[in-house]
Amino acid sequence: MKKNWLLTGLALSLFSALLLTGCLQDECQATLTYTVYQPVFAQPAEFRKPIQMEAARALKSPGRIYYYKDYLFINEASEGIHIIDNSNPASPAPVGFLKIGGNGNMAIRNDILYADNYVDLVAVNIADPLHPQYISRTENVFWDFGFYADLGYLVDYVPTKETMEVSCNDSRAGGDFFWFKGGVNVQYDVLAVAESANQGSVADQVGIGGSMARFTITNGYLYALRDWDLKIFDLKNTAKAELAGNIQLGWGMETIFPYEDKLFFGANSGMHIYSISDPVNPQHIATFSHANACDPVFIDGNLAYVTLRDGTDCQTFNNQLDVVDISSLSNPVLLKSWPMQNPHGLSKVGDNLYICEGKYGLKVFDASDWKKIGDRELAHLTGFTTFDIIALSGNKPVAMVIGEDGLYQFDATNPADLKQLSVIQVQR
Repeated sequence: MKKNWLLTGLALSLFSALLLTGCLQDECQATLTYTVYQPVFAQPAEFRKPIQMEAARALKSPGRIYYYKDYLFINEASEGIHIIDNSNPASPAPVGFLKIGGNGNMAIRNDILYADNYVDLVAVNIADPLHPQYISRTENVFWDFGFYADLGYLVDYVPTKETMEVSCNDSRAGGDFFWFKGGVNVQYDVLAVAESANQGSVADQVGIGGSMARFTITNGYLYALRDWDLKIFDLKNTAKAELAGNIQLGWGMETIFPYEDKLFFGANSGMHIYSISDPVNPQHIATFSHANACDPVFIDGNLAYVTLRDGTDCQTFNNQLDVVDISSLSNPVLLKSWPMQNPHGLSKVGDNLYICEGKYGLKVFDASDWKKIGDRELAHLTGFTTFDIIALSGNKPVAMVIGEDGLYQFDATNPADLKQLSVIQVQR
């Protein structure tokens, strides 16, 4: 993998001494604070190889989480997938690591794991999670930043902050610009493919992803979301996923949640509802608009629970939970908003609503009456950072929480008194 340098997001900050002079002299200096984006290139020959299982490794930068048949699959940002035997949540046992370059997302159907591998979609048989078997790849299905014969695919950027001193008259003091060594101008974007599955047809065995999902599998199709479009893969041929459709959704798409024959997309500006009665040709039904904010969505019956949070990418100051009536899909109606601290992923089991509050921990609410949710906080666990959650019911209810600190699991028999079962901490 090769790297180079890209500059963007240039911001001007004058020295405080200049502010005291009353006027700017010809020789004045300015401090430019800018973001340096280090492009990451991947040659096809480097990553188009059979996916292999490696020894278990420590969590360093965990991403999305996925649950399937007593196993947890945790994305290690851009590197691959941790496989953890979670048959005993009090003692989770890492069993191996699937090395998949550029990976950020996954979904599983009938023992086949699908994951993004830079610009490709790969399929791995996990019928025996201790000995995964590579099946196939579908090439060039995910958008990239361009291909260069000598460098390969430009697949990502790694940002760092830097400063430099320039003359006040320097033309770069005027605003943003893009620069790429060698004279190639590249428009910056966020490479985001997709994740997660929440349901399938009766014949399917499909895993459970979190509310931050960008992959989902339903009725034999994989839906892969990125910022503005949706890739649709036909999974009938288990030997190889076939790209069956691609629709433009518009900018700012973030998460995807399947419910019955509908897809609910969380976006910067609202929640978008699509019908998938025709699986390869989703049709827009309605949009529930809100202030610009990051917003995962969780659907339960006629209600949609939407979290809005502030943050650099979202460019907003809203931190709240919206409860939306979707009994009329063509006319979603806001029922009530409740203030939150910094809500991220969420999950709901029965009347219990779990909300990840970022650096503020995990909260549980009694959601039996939507008019009183914010007034019925059952629990608030602090001391760790949370990103997303999968809450399971059954004989042994458990809440699996992922965040930058690691994986935390709780006995959820009594949601008002969650008992920590285990933790796999991040090691940096």
